[in-house]
Amino acid sequence: MNKLACIILAAGEGTRMKSRYAKVAHLLAGKPIIRYVVEAARGLEPERIAVVIGHDAERVKTVAGDGVDFVEQREQRGTGHAVMQAQALFAGYEGDLLVLSGDVPLITVETLRKLCETHRKASAACTLLSAVMKDPSGYGRIIRRANGKLLKIVEEEDASLFEKAVEEINAGIYLFSAGHLFQAIEKLSPENRQQEFYLTDVVGIFVGEGKQVEAVQVDDARGVLGINDRDELARIEKILQQKIQKAHMLNGVTIVDPANTYIEATVSIGRDTIIHPFTVIEGEVRIGTDCRIGPFSHIRGVTVVEDGAEIGNFVEVKTSLIGGGTKAKHLSYIGDATIGREANIGAGTITANYDGTAKHKTVIGDRAFIGSGTTLVAPVKVGKGAITGAGSVVLKGRDVPDGSVVVGIPAAPLKKKQK
Repeated sequence: MNKLACIILAAGEGTRMKSRYAKVAHLLAGKPIIRYVVEAARGLEPERIAVVIGHDAERVKTVAGDGVDFVEQREQRGTGHAVMQAQALFAGYEGDLLVLSGDVPLITVETLRKLCETHRKASAACTLLSAVMKDPSGYGRIIRRANGKLLKIVEEEDASLFEKAVEEINAGIYLFSAGHLFQAIEKLSPENRQQEFYLTDVVGIFVGEGKQVEAVQVDDARGVLGINDRDELARIEKILQQKIQKAHMLNGVTIVDPANTYIEATVSIGRDTIIHPFTVIEGEVRIGTDCRIGPFSHIRGVTVVEDGAEIGNFVEVKTSLIGGGTKAKHLSYIGDATIGREANIGAGTITANYDGTAKHKTVIGDRAFIGSGTTLVAPVKVGKGAITGAGSVVLKGRDVPDGSVVVGIPAAPLKKKQK
């Protein structure tokens, strides 16, 4: 087995994002951009993953995930310079070294495996990913010899008009023989318009030395798209939404109108559940089987919706447990609540979970019936089979016993009329 390690370049400021935050820390379908790259790299089971950080370093450390090492590039002087900063971590390392850009979130483990297989089969010093784009603006160009062999990579800022017309781009993802890479890095020069040390120049050095260089052209250029500004962030979000929702649908979930539905990558949904339009599901949400969600529902936080439950029009659920068969179908807010099985949450129900200082919990028992327009001021508990009258306000600490009926403002036990 060939040894493998990984460097992820994530030090750049990302000025085109117009943000005080690091570009790779921005969220994409609920996860930081860099997390997708780390997870793809982790799928290859490398011995080590090193992330090169710089701008907004502490935030990037926080969002990159566990099991990675960090090295700082204090002065951003190009991709080659970034790899130089990581060289000390790999002193004495003999094996393959995968170099990834931290802003390419659609890269897949399958594509990276293909890169590794090609590299090892050819015994190459370097194998890189390329793609053909109708509009290659912003990317370095792959320049080939007449026989099709790779000659060099030219960054757009340094490209001639002829070179800018080339549609094959460098995806910024490479697999190197570590020994060859670190020898070549010592030969890099910042003599270019950007006055930076380009990692791409390593390819030209290898070609000049007669070393084997390979390029794997991806079938779908979308898989290597980078994010440089908010427009590109939105475009890739749309692509990712299509992938996320397609995966759910192939797993037995009905999404009535995918174009008008938003589901984050952290969400799981059981079979035969139906998601109606204009639904937003974000965070650590788990939805069971045979549920009915939407339209115009918002489910977020750490929420579990058990089998057969229904969350309907203009209902927001945040960090709650919704028991199997329970229905909350109209105009309600359910926050920090635990609701039992087969309960009915009437239209306009509000769990008033925030007292201005802290969040508090509401507990609703199995088969409870919460009347329309009820306000439950947490912390409070409504027992099994209990009923609240329409428009009731159940004050905090005034728990409703099992099987009882309360009405009014403030809610009090319903008194039977004397005969």
